[in-house]
Amino acid sequence: MTTINNMSTRMCRDHRILSSSGNLSDVFVLESRFRKRCFFQNSKFTVRSMKVSEQNQTRKLASSNGPLTGSEKVSSPFELLTNNQTLGKENINPIARRKTKIVCTIGPSTSSREMIWKLAETGMNVARLNMSHGDHASHKKTIDLVKEYNAQSDDNVIAIMLDTKGPEVRSGDVPQPIILKEGQEFNFTIKRGVSTEDTVSVNYDDFINDVEAGDMLLVDGGMMSLSVKSKTKDAVKCVVVDGGELKSRRHLNVRGKSATLPSITDKDWEDIKFGVDNQVDFYAVSFVKDAKVVHELKDYLTSCNADIHVIVKIESADSIPNLQSIISASDGAMVARGDLGAELPIEDVPLLQEDIIRRCHNMQKPVIVATNMLESMIDHPTPTRAEVSDIAIAVREGADAVMLSGETAHGKYPLKAVKVMHTVALRTESSLPCNTTAPTHNVYKSHMGEMFAFHATIMANTLNTPIIVFTRTGSMAILLSHYRPASTIFAFTNEERIKQRLALYQGAMPIYMQFSDDAEETFARALKLLLSKGLLMEGQNVTLVQSGAQPIWRRESTHHIQVRKVQA
Repeated sequence: MTTINNMSTRMCRDHRILSSSGNLSDVFVLESRFRKRCFFQNSKFTVRSMKVSEQNQTRKLASSNGPLTGSEKVSSPFELLTNNQTLGKENINPIARRKTKIVCTIGPSTSSREMIWKLAETGMNVARLNMSHGDHASHKKTIDLVKEYNAQSDDNVIAIMLDTKGPEVRSGDVPQPIILKEGQEFNFTIKRGVSTEDTVSVNYDDFINDVEAGDMLLVDGGMMSLSVKSKTKDAVKCVVVDGGELKSRRHLNVRGKSATLPSITDKDWEDIKFGVDNQVDFYAVSFVKDAKVVHELKDYLTSCNADIHVIVKIESADSIPNLQSIISASDGAMVARGDLGAELPIEDVPLLQEDIIRRCHNMQKPVIVATNMLESMIDHPTPTRAEVSDIAIAVREGADAVMLSGETAHGKYPLKAVKVMHTVALRTESSLPCNTTAPTHNVYKSHMGEMFAFHATIMANTLNTPIIVFTRTGSMAILLSHYRPASTIFAFTNEERIKQRLALYQGAMPIYMQFSDDAEETFARALKLLLSKGLLMEGQNVTLVQSGAQPIWRRESTHHIQVRKVQA
């Protein structure tokens, strides 16, 4: 067993040295010296039983909700060698689990009890409620079904995310689709109830003021486009550039501009209160333009004593200059590529996705990649190869979660879409290199917990062990998630709300368990539970971490990392 404790004085001294270093390479050098001094020169550190078994080198892949079957089995150890592995020296991980989480939008195709159960067992980690559709009664039914599933499931948990509608600009109702042809003149009016072959209403009175001659107006995220030629006091006159079929209530964007509507509308506030009343886990807030909106919502949640995290959706042109402050104010971000690609040049979207993921990593916030990930599977049972690559890129860039929208809300093959997302993510993760070096951002800038999360990750990766952490607030499990250990983080908590929240975080498997006053007894129960579920094997080593915001079984100034061998 390797034990690290009572390290406050020495670590704080090195913490100050590292924090004051202005050169990144200096940080790496000092960190390396620090590790050597801690692990090899301090007589208080003892290492025993550190040999890693070389048997069973063929990995057995398992679903996040159970073992894989059929074509998902991997028969050769060579199939899963990562970039930093060589034959005969591969990382031995007998129970590989998907670490990237899957968000599924619940809709007509999946709102039944049977389908929610099947989605959960196939790989769903977060159930998304799209408040642009449905009413409170239908969403309440979904919430109750997810909570029923969570109450009955010992091995899995589903978080609930409420996604606000936001200030959407939409065309009005039409009795039948209007065919728009290239070169045709077509008008949008702020008068209500207008629907003719050349004019239709919009739902936004300031639409006239938001557009100018020369603007490009996109319908349905770019499925049709019109060039603005002129405007009157109540109408915008356009010429069709790319035609198509205009149906009722189609979403309208102006390329390079955002509507001057507030990010949180009156309807959104009603939906937010609905979320408070029903104890959802996350809000996904649409069309956030600045940090002020996030602070306003968080102040409201504080006044309601509501423990709900705020995920900002980056999808408007106005949000890009304020990215840093918006993400900093939030609890996480979503790359909402649909409207983002409508308001900004479409070729910028992949670069923005990568930038947003990187910013979230640097600020230790979870990030979700969304929109069109398996769009073709709304109507077809197999994805395009480009869609498969899209999922793999999001995983490789480090997204905490990938999201399905219409694929599971109203698609024909919701379960197949989830299974594709699961298998592609799992296969991609198996090819990622195992991190045994310092990350590019400063791990020592805040508090002792960050230092321990980093070193626990390096130790677990070096020894190829899963991590076990005990947490009341979720803080240490979240820190560990952001350092991306190669194996699973088994996050034990005695708070049901924390268990559900951790379902979003990459690599974390939250498990509810009551803690006793005896640390060793709690450790033993946790190991016994993991053994009984086949999540650990006898003789396997595990890395156990005690640190974080609230001390459990330790003095506040004492932190521990232990490596233990699992005994039956």
